[in-house]
Amino acid sequence: MSETKAYAAPSATEPLGPFQLDRRAPGPHDVQIEVLYCGVCHSDVHQARDEWGGSTFPMVPGHEIVGRVTEVGGQVNKFKTGDLVGVGCMVDTCRTCPNCQQGLEQYCETHISFTYNSTLQDRQTRTYGGYSKQLVVDENYVLRVSDKLPLEGVAPLLCAGITTYSPLRTWGVGPGKRVGVVGLGGLGHMAVKLAAAMGAEVTVLSTSPSKEADAKVLGAHRFVVTKDPEVLKQERNYFDLIINTVGSNMDLNQYLLLLRLDGTMVMVGLPPEAPQIGIFPLVGQRRRLAGSHIGGIAETQEMLDFCAEHNIVSDVEVIPIDYINEAYERMLRSDVKYRFVIDLATL
Repeated sequence: MSETKAYAAPSATEPLGPFQLDRRAPGPHDVQIEVLYCGVCHSDVHQARDEWGGSTFPMVPGHEIVGRVTEVGGQVNKFKTGDLVGVGCMVDTCRTCPNCQQGLEQYCETHISFTYNSTLQDRQTRTYGGYSKQLVVDENYVLRVSDKLPLEGVAPLLCAGITTYSPLRTWGVGPGKRVGVVGLGGLGHMAVKLAAAMGAEVTVLSTSPSKEADAKVLGAHRFVVTKDPEVLKQERNYFDLIINTVGSNMDLNQYLLLLRLDGTMVMVGLPPEAPQIGIFPLVGQRRRLAGSHIGGIAETQEMLDFCAEHNIVSDVEVIPIDYINEAYERMLRSDVKYRFVIDLATL
């Protein structure tokens, strides 16, 4: 065991502060990682404040992790000391269920060991995330990171990047496809960059006219202000795929009508209340409403390699660890372009 500095939420109502935790010594298949940067995801706020229920405390959040290997177990063959690596939202799964066997570990039917606020496969050992100086992870759940990109911009790819990349790949986005992106935040800006790099025509669908210039800089070809019903009518039957990144309650039916025959709207944002879905917008053009999680390990590595090839990173604001509580408040006000990333050298 090694004592590790971290930042933790003591309870759902207290601010995050310094915390000491014990990391296990690397086992035969483990990789020990010095954490260099950790992105701040909106789900960190939800879980640290127990807004989804089931949170356990003290909690060390963080699942957008980039670091350097400092030690490897005796049977590790994928990594060596000094390698740049990443860790995303999960650190283990059952490995034996049908989904795990297909490389779809994110849909493990038995038990996902999430990077924090979870337990390992023994269902007892708690997991603590990347707001810390180091962590130890099985090599099969560690990703290789290119040295071609700024590491602070790579960190959010481990969640925001793969969350948007996976549905784009699953629904076959490429040249000739029309993709709409609802919302231009941490997830939305990644969806725009990735879809554009895949060769699709990308339209940002937003309630904020002021975001048009930013959308175009990120790679969007079109921008539609969704507050005007007449404007939306002109967009009906247009899109092959809509990626909805918004985490607040909204009328999904008006967006379903924008899909062409066999079009799909994929939800990657998590609204707090169940939406009311009309059947007629679905049956009229054989449209689909779907959801998507993160990606499996292989797909996440594919995403990281794609981003390295196309020079794609998240737009970030790097912060010291002691700014994390202010960062949470600013996130809730959408006052960041587009992701906070913690520099763990400040811990």
